[in-house]
Amino acid sequence: MCGTTTPNVSDIVKHRTLIIGSTGFIGRFVAEASLHSGQPTYLLVRPGSVVGSSKSTTTIGYLQERGAIVITGSIDDQDSMEKVLKEHKIEVVVSVVGGARILDQLILLEAIKAVGTVKRFLPSEFGHDIDRADPVEPGLTMYNEKRKVRRATEAAGIPYTYICCNSIAGWPYHDNIHPADVLPPLDRFHIYGDGTVKAYFVTGSDIGKFTMKTIGDVRTVNKSVHFRPQCNLLNINQLASLWEKSIGRTLPRLTVTEDDLLSAAKEMIIPQSIVASFTHDIFIKGCQVNYDIENPNDIEVCSLYPDTPFQTVEECFKDFATRVVVVNVPKVAEKSKSNDFIVVPNAKPEALAVAPASA
Repeated sequence: MCGTTTPNVSDIVKHRTLIIGSTGFIGRFVAEASLHSGQPTYLLVRPGSVVGSSKSTTTIGYLQERGAIVITGSIDDQDSMEKVLKEHKIEVVVSVVGGARILDQLILLEAIKAVGTVKRFLPSEFGHDIDRADPVEPGLTMYNEKRKVRRATEAAGIPYTYICCNSIAGWPYHDNIHPADVLPPLDRFHIYGDGTVKAYFVTGSDIGKFTMKTIGDVRTVNKSVHFRPQCNLLNINQLASLWEKSIGRTLPRLTVTEDDLLSAAKEMIIPQSIVASFTHDIFIKGCQVNYDIENPNDIEVCSLYPDTPFQTVEECFKDFATRVVVVNVPKVAEKSKSNDFIVVPNAKPEALAVAPASA
């Protein structure tokens, strides 16, 4: 189901939930959804990591104001994690850590196993089904690390749920620009291959919302939950057309070939090359759409919650477009000195600009 309505949270069972990685993009949405659903929400923060006026400090402060409880600790310290889990009687652990800390989850697993009271563990996945996707290096190394965490979780007998939410709704940049951090292009599109391979796109708020629905759902125990909203199954040419419709402009389209993506991946510039390898897997090899959900350990989220809507990409792009304004400046692309907007080149005497996002 697609379309925007107010989610019903009254049917969500409440669990004492620990979120690890809440200052990251997806982690913030998971934490917000946890608080919105009424879960007793605990945020693990590394000692000294949230200081001053950093973005992390702002995020943590925002979540604390909404009721989150901050706990100091680190997942690479088994003793401290056992203490955290015991003292706060944690029932659900959601890990949303970044790539550099994937294998630290193995230590976290030992703590969870030792305590024995955690009812559900969600390791840091939040992307493709890593047992099916097959990116080239360096993305493959990351996926192999995530596979190690999967196998260790299963071997430990800890109840788990793997969240396979596919792509973030936004423009899929291949050069390490997070689609949630910036608008879709305003000057030209990069089209991967022939632009016809489709992928599933999900907003951060929907990732958080559906993730929190799964933690108390017995149907998702020891399952991979796939996010496949049909309304957001789009190829990159369709994405480009939706964005053009949103901004009322037609932009040139430049082809980025398979060889271009493979070359970028081979450069081994981290993390740009990792993103290039994933882009190749998605839009050239079709890793999100080249399999059916037939395994008994797989389940599609729309079949679990058919009455809960997804925000559509079109709605998402309309929101993005509200940050685009017209200015009468026939100049080449440049950032304003105040950094309040970005002027984008255009053949006409007017140009597009990106207004600053509200806090």
